[in-house]
Amino acid sequence: MRHNKKFNHLGRTASHRAAMLSNMASSLIKHKRIFTTTAKAKALRKYIEPLITKSKEDTTHSRRVVFSSLQDKYAVTELFNDVAQKIGDRPGGYTRIIKTGNRLGDNAAMCFIELVDYNENMLKDTAPKKAAKTRRSRKKSTAAEAAPVAEAAVEATPVAEEATSAPEEKAAE
Repeated sequence: MRHNKKFNHLGRTASHRAAMLSNMASSLIKHKRIFTTTAKAKALRKYIEPLITKSKEDTTHSRRVVFSSLQDKYAVTELFNDVAQKIGDRPGGYTRIIKTGNRLGDNAAMCFIELVDYNENMLKDTAPKKAAKTRRSRKKSTAAEAAPVAEAAVEATPVAEEATSAPEEKAAE
């Protein structure tokens, strides 16, 4: 029985799967975006995100741990120098999967997997947008509604003048 065994084997032996994920991770670090099937991209995400987290701490030990997974010293150098500097403040979620449809030959679900901070088009969209102003029609008052309002204003004015003039007269006496 396979209770609670959720790892996707991708139809490969363990050694083939490890080599494939290592190569895909190196390609992703070097090119910042690769085109692959959705199942492989999801497996690659689980494989590479802990490596990127390790690269935030630039020590000999973390470099050796990452190198044991990638087996490519150029990819390790780029990961620790460029990628780690760019994602240093990000708490996780270093990759993005963008589905592109199905492959023509075998109808496999295809996608792009990319490093989040390297897609310039997506970074432009995250700039703060101005809120669109809504245009609302003003309530138009008719002449009949305006007349009582004007009369009320006229009646209120003398009362206010009398109230203000009375203290002045008392102060003068």
